[in-house]
Amino acid sequence: MVQINEIKFKLKKKKRIGRGGKRGNYSGRGIKGQKARAGAKIRPALRDIILKFPKKRGVGNIKIEKKILEINLDWINKFFNDGELVTPERILNKIRIPKSYKNLKIKILGRGKLTKKVIFSQDFLFSKRALEKIKNQGGDIK
Repeated sequence: MVQINEIKFKLKKKKRIGRGGKRGNYSGRGIKGQKARAGAKIRPALRDIILKFPKKRGVGNIKIEKKILEINLDWINKFFNDGELVTPERILNKIRIPKSYKNLKIKILGRGKLTKKVIFSQDFLFSKRALEKIKNQGGDIK
């Protein structure tokens, strides 16, 4: 049986950097700066990115804005016939808008001339100018 005092192995000491010794004056750390100091701990960039994100507490943190698709009267004049009912579904089909816009509110703006008598559903938002032009032309909102 081998005794503990008969075991032969070499003890290798951990290199202590930055304390003089055989590596010279600065011991491989360069001159000055944060990385040359004792206990230099540099925060990773990922931690800063994570800290910038808003946390879940509080009411005002999560703001989901409903985007509004704006369509002018000249577009409606171009794509709809006289006496036709205008609904959001028909607008999205005729103007060929991507599917990502399907759940948006649509606002009718007053740019352009409306020469046709068109009936709108109540699913739209209207500007004052657009409402005036629609009513002057004999259109209606149902």
